[in-house]
Amino acid sequence: MPLRIGELLTKAKLLTDEQLEKALEEQKQSGGRIGEHLIRLGFVTEEDILDCLSQQYGVPSINLQHFEIDESIIRLIPADVARKYQFIPVSKTGATLTVAMGDPTNVFAMDDITFITGYRVEPVVASEEALREAIDKYYGTTHAIELKKVMDDLSTVEETALEVLDEDEEEDLDITDDEAAADEAPVVRLVNLILTDALKRGASDIHVEPYEKSYRVRFRIDGVLYEIMNPPMKLRDAICSRLKILARLDIAEKRLPQDGRIKIKMKLQGKLKELDYRVSTLPTLHGEKIVLRLLDKDNLMLDMTKLGFEKSSLKNFEHCITQPYGMVLVTGPTGSGKTNTLYSALSRVNTPEVNIMTAEDPVEFQLPGINQVQMKESIGLNFAAALRSFLRQDPNIVLVGEIRDFETAEIAIKASLTGHLVLSTLHTNDAPSTINRLMNMGIEPFLVATSVNLIAAQRLIRRICTNCKEEEDAPLQALLNAGFSEAEAPEIQLYRGRGCDNCNQRGYKGRLGLFEVMTISDDIRELILSGATAIELRRKALEEGMVGLRQSGLQKIRDGVTTIEEVVRESVL
Repeated sequence: MPLRIGELLTKAKLLTDEQLEKALEEQKQSGGRIGEHLIRLGFVTEEDILDCLSQQYGVPSINLQHFEIDESIIRLIPADVARKYQFIPVSKTGATLTVAMGDPTNVFAMDDITFITGYRVEPVVASEEALREAIDKYYGTTHAIELKKVMDDLSTVEETALEVLDEDEEEDLDITDDEAAADEAPVVRLVNLILTDALKRGASDIHVEPYEKSYRVRFRIDGVLYEIMNPPMKLRDAICSRLKILARLDIAEKRLPQDGRIKIKMKLQGKLKELDYRVSTLPTLHGEKIVLRLLDKDNLMLDMTKLGFEKSSLKNFEHCITQPYGMVLVTGPTGSGKTNTLYSALSRVNTPEVNIMTAEDPVEFQLPGINQVQMKESIGLNFAAALRSFLRQDPNIVLVGEIRDFETAEIAIKASLTGHLVLSTLHTNDAPSTINRLMNMGIEPFLVATSVNLIAAQRLIRRICTNCKEEEDAPLQALLNAGFSEAEAPEIQLYRGRGCDNCNQRGYKGRLGLFEVMTISDDIRELILSGATAIELRRKALEEGMVGLRQSGLQKIRDGVTTIEEVVRESVL
């Protein structure tokens, strides 16, 4: 069949014999279909192939990329049948169903469609690549179909499923054995699939949410929540209990929030992976909401040069974390990558000559060579208590997960003034306002001025998918509103992601940081001692060369790695 397409294109004088030979040679080396190689090499376009196929089969052609199919049409054909024969329904007129196919002479497919739908079939021809993309787009990926099959099984499950769950109390969840998994209770299989699907989609969080008349599962992917599925309401308690059993939580306690962890093993692309999920349950009006944070070591970026720092900001940050004493603070909202930045800083200074101790709630990743302590408020082990103990353990570098109160802040500042390097986080909007936040906690200005060496504020923005990145034109006013000067704006080339399988049609793949790094110079120390406002501190820091969050974002736009929308969403002028 591939050779026939090549011959057709050659006969139509759209392709030379030499070009066909080259494409066939590439096909032998890397596999795939000849049409894909011809298009990739630039010898022909998809329209050329469609015209030839249309002439060969004597039916019209269709470019599915330029065609939006109504959901009611898609529902006429089951996903497994569409995948089996590689076709997709595109429109319906009266008793006639128009179906896009790679091979319109496949009578078995035509008969099945007629039998399933009761409509007369009118075929049109489409390229195999376009068909695959359309089937994934409208029916979901193969893994999504697996989820749907489990959901179909669940529709017949009765409330007795809860009894099955209580018997399974393994400490680790091993889901590498597909045959064994097939025999498990449908609720167990569904929970396993949710956990593994989150990894395959690159999600950072899973939200399992009950409402009065609906139940939904959402994944946070690159900082944005996407609705994935809606399990039946009658399985709400069973799914909740299954997750709580895996996290070693009390399934009888439904009135109070609980926290736990799930450890699972799974095979992905032939490799055995161990994953940790941090689990949090919260009683809501219609049941317990469960949020799982996926802690995947492979996603931990410890190379500071790849986090998104500008060169001057990175130089200042690295200088301060290599000082023998003082305090370095990283600020930003929840989920802005503060922990990753601190872990990267620790990895940079982690040598056999230094004693590094951390107090975290919770310990997200285990780092070799670093003494990490998990906080346990229930027994009195909080940040302040851990810090006091640390100072008797001969540390060089101390990391405090978060400065939440006066007591923790006071001990941390005293530690930084007595020969220790202290790293910590705070929740503030930008770097200069962190100074006022510390003073609002009750810390004296002279202590803040003498102890703090550097403050880094950060946000996470989505990165344009490199696989489908393309140039984009934007109104000049949009560039000016974002913060570019009138002289620079006309010269800026913008990019966007078209959407592809690699990024699940979103146009974005991965994230990087916007950083605002404020070094506490002597002049800024004098301003702090004189009670300066955050606005005055910001003005002075910008005079001294600080790159603000918006300026950091504009640089990412200049570099072509993100979009105006992402920068405007996470920063202000």
